[in-house]
Amino acid sequence: MNTLLNKFEDYLLNNLPKIESFHPHFENALQDMLKAGGKRFRPMLLLSVVQSKKPLLLDNSMKVALAVEFLHTYSLIHDDLPAMDNASLRRGFPTLHTKYDEVTAILVGDALNSESFNLIANSPLHNDVKIELIKLLSSNGGIDGMIIGQAIDCHFEKQKINLEKLEFLHTNKTAKLIATSLKMGALIANYKENIQEELYKFGLDLGLLFQIQDDIIDELESSETAGKTTQNDGFKNSFVNLLGLSESIKSADNLAEKCLESLNNFDTNLKNSLEEFLISYINRHKKYNS
Repeated sequence: MNTLLNKFEDYLLNNLPKIESFHPHFENALQDMLKAGGKRFRPMLLLSVVQSKKPLLLDNSMKVALAVEFLHTYSLIHDDLPAMDNASLRRGFPTLHTKYDEVTAILVGDALNSESFNLIANSPLHNDVKIELIKLLSSNGGIDGMIIGQAIDCHFEKQKINLEKLEFLHTNKTAKLIATSLKMGALIANYKENIQEELYKFGLDLGLLFQIQDDIIDELESSETAGKTTQNDGFKNSFVNLLGLSESIKSADNLAEKCLESLNNFDTNLKNSLEEFLISYINRHKKYNS
């Protein structure tokens, strides 16, 4: 799996967005958060699913995986803005609005958003597949997913919401982009529709687990260790704030067990390909159990 991750990293670094202009720093700003690294979690989910059935399509899938990473990176840049989380650190580096200015950060996010769909449109895949991929990413990364989740998160800051609403918030803000990354990989690999839907449902559980784990990390780790601003959720609707740390860890344990059960129900190739990448993430909160 490290080979696949390294392959994607090389592809990303060789395909950073470039602009011909006399702007003194916009191209650097456009590339900074992509070069800063990150887990590459969502593109690796997509590529892991493709690898499980159609490894010969991995090269053709790289633009789509890059598109998912562009969209995710744009969301982080905007999430860190003063109007939202007002964070100063991301992926171990200063956030763009602190390194440059707020206008630059907003426009870099806008550029990565639109460029993600340009990448899919120009990927070497069948046009029918590309249309479906664009529909999936624009819906789950847009008003039917990440955007409405972010809107709810910001609007209800400093207002406590119940668990059902909290799960709705984070299913949309976080889980749907993870789920759609899996489904996009299944679409490219020509998995049957029922498998695509099973992967999507698995991704929703995985996304909620991922969010609970992030809330635990925010509570317990320093910004330097996490590589991003932590202890920043005091007024947010987080799982730790609602359930408490102990119950959040229990919830993560339960979701991790559910995810592992789902993983074991996939066919061998799909299970092995995903498990190789996912197992450390599914269990990453367990070091906090005591």
